[in-house]
Amino acid sequence: MDNSRILEAIALRHCLGARYNKLALVLAPHVLYKRNDSFFIDAITITRDGQEPREPKVGSYNLAGLSDLEVLETTFQEHPLFNRMDPKYRDNTLFMIDAD
Repeated sequence: MDNSRILEAIALRHCLGARYNKLALVLAPHVLYKRNDSFFIDAITITRDGQEPREPKVGSYNLAGLSDLEVLETTFQEHPLFNRMDPKYRDNTLFMIDAD
């Protein structure tokens, strides 16, 4: 998979448009990491099929399930729910947003 769009979105703090399990998503990707030989991003879901989620949360998305990736012009700030010190990122992080 070409991760360049994901890296660009994380580096520039731009939202990412994608399809995941047939849903159209707008994500604020905070980190790209590897777990069990698969690549994941952890992101805040901004919209799911055009609707805002009931409450914000950090979701994990397997890159194998993401398609139609598009870096959007919309920017984001680091979300307070994102924990950059989460143990699952230790020794597995490939790329993470810069600290505020």
